[in-house]
Amino acid sequence: MPLDATNVTVNAWRRENGRVGVRNHVLILPVDDISNAACEAVANNIKGTMAIPHAYGRLQFGADLDLHFRTIIGTGANPNVAAVVVIGIEPGWTKIIADGIRKTGKPVAEFSIEQNGDINTIAAASRQAKEYVHWATELQKEPCPISDLWVSTKCGESDTTTGLSSCPTVGNMYDKLIPEGLYGCFGETSEITGAEHICEKRAANPEAAEKFMAIFKEYSENVIFANQTDDLSDSQPTKGNILGGLTTIEEKALGNLEKIGRECTYIDALQAAESPEKGPGLYFMDTSSAAAECVVLMAAAGYVIHTFPTGQGNVVGNPIVPVIKISGNPRTLRTMSEHIDVDVTGVLRREQTIDEAGDALIDMIIRTANGRNTAAEALGHVEFSMTKLYRSA
Repeated sequence: MPLDATNVTVNAWRRENGRVGVRNHVLILPVDDISNAACEAVANNIKGTMAIPHAYGRLQFGADLDLHFRTIIGTGANPNVAAVVVIGIEPGWTKIIADGIRKTGKPVAEFSIEQNGDINTIAAASRQAKEYVHWATELQKEPCPISDLWVSTKCGESDTTTGLSSCPTVGNMYDKLIPEGLYGCFGETSEITGAEHICEKRAANPEAAEKFMAIFKEYSENVIFANQTDDLSDSQPTKGNILGGLTTIEEKALGNLEKIGRECTYIDALQAAESPEKGPGLYFMDTSSAAAECVVLMAAAGYVIHTFPTGQGNVVGNPIVPVIKISGNPRTLRTMSEHIDVDVTGVLRREQTIDEAGDALIDMIIRTANGRNTAAEALGHVEFSMTKLYRSA
């Protein structure tokens, strides 16, 4: 019987700002690369916390600094996070990030290392982190409509099976859940090359179409063609894509757009890590096609579950957002089954319809929201890769 998502609920955490989270992390969040060690020391001291080390945060400026702040603040603000300890080398930028996260209403504490040193900072931050763990672990889940979830998507290690099975599976899920009030998001700007005219027409309004085309043209002219060595700088299609039978970026783009379904239209085009503000619906986001970078940006925008179609097999995860892997490639299910959450190989064998595959994905989204660890979570994949726009000063 087809799944009816009209009255489906999940058991999740309702946060202070009304958003719904499906995980309950206490984060130890570094402002900059040189604060990573202190954050990791706190996480080592206090079980039940998680540090997210990264490579940037010093001498960035302009749009690059804005994106850095937006990504770090958004990571801490994500509804899958219950409380945050922010640690930076100096107090100014540390306060900017802590104050940005505080706007959600969740508990946030900030510590700076300058004139305190690592040992004092780690001790004070550890004491606060311990209190946050006590507080967070007493928070109770409650029934929440599935429409309150924010679910993003990105594909990886695509092949001929991706556009025929796993990507349409995600599209079918969006066709069913977006009308119920779900927030959705797709991106991968470079991977729309050759199908940008199709994507433009899927906009819900002229403003969204214009914003998308402006993003696409800026990326293609100022990044791809300005720095190319060959077709898309020798990176698109990837070697894995070619091995899987995709010979051109146009083929890859047509499969990529299967993720937005048959009925959905996107209502806005977002900058990287920008939170949607036009209500429920599907959004496009300007992102890299690199798996970890893309998932990090969508998590920073507030999405709490990520759906990830893969053909050849991709292992990426995220520290705060569960990543659900979907594959329709029989060889990948034989050789990398431990990485796949939703098996849609039946589509290619004509034993399963896209509609049935979409229902299977919705079922997995519900199970994940209710607490099931994804394959990436169980295998310890917590990739956190920041997007950087240009060299630091």
